[in-house]
Amino acid sequence: MTTTHTSYKLITADLTKSLERVSEQPDVARETEYYLATIGSIKTIDDFFADSRLYNYAMKAHGLEDMAYAKAFMRKVLSEGIDSDDAFANKLTDGRYKALVESLNFARNGEAATSFDRAQKGVADKYARQTLEQNAGEENAGVRLALYFSRMAPTITSGYAIIADEALAQVVRTALQLPDEFAAADVDRQAEAYEAAIDLRDFQDPEKLAAFLDRFTALWEVNNSTDSYDPLAVFGSSSGYGISSDLLLSINSLKLGGR
Repeated sequence: MTTTHTSYKLITADLTKSLERVSEQPDVARETEYYLATIGSIKTIDDFFADSRLYNYAMKAHGLEDMAYAKAFMRKVLSEGIDSDDAFANKLTDGRYKALVESLNFARNGEAATSFDRAQKGVADKYARQTLEQNAGEENAGVRLALYFSRMAPTITSGYAIIADEALAQVVRTALQLPDEFAAADVDRQAEAYEAAIDLRDFQDPEKLAAFLDRFTALWEVNNSTDSYDPLAVFGSSSGYGISSDLLLSINSLKLGGR
């Protein structure tokens, strides 16, 4: 059986080629063709929500497949944009929502929102990357975690950013050989411990990030070498990485459904 470390290295040795192979998969190619052929005709948020195929594609591309059902919540995210500090997406600790708005910024650009490259090829590229990570996770959850961390690491600027994302926290706890129970410790204590143990600026350096993930994948293999490990415990029921309590509270305050 191929180890976590080896599988991760095989994928990332030529990441461009790995992504090309994913993009050529019939189901991925079909959905991407539809998205690229259609997204430019979408002029409003209502149009976007009316086409469930487009909507679901964009949600998966941003790692939000598990939130596709919450259309009223997502409507609020997109309607308020990100230009105001008080915008809904800016108040959420999960950066995936802000990323979605950056791709499809109807609040700022109106009918022109879908004409930009970031709304077209940019989303298609994200979809391929999400699919690559999901496919890897079907074989080895540790590889999926490593791929996700390598993508998100440059955005980590504090210990709190690690705590806010359980997938990132899982990687860091594994690399630092911290028990899972550490996640129940005081939030400030966790953040201080992460920042004391890691120079977060290292995540901006490809070589240092690679060394960190080498350590993670090796330790993951040791800690999860039995067949009883359940990858769903890390990744949740779908493509996301768990819904935080503040997000659930926000969802409960809205009437779900949308149009």
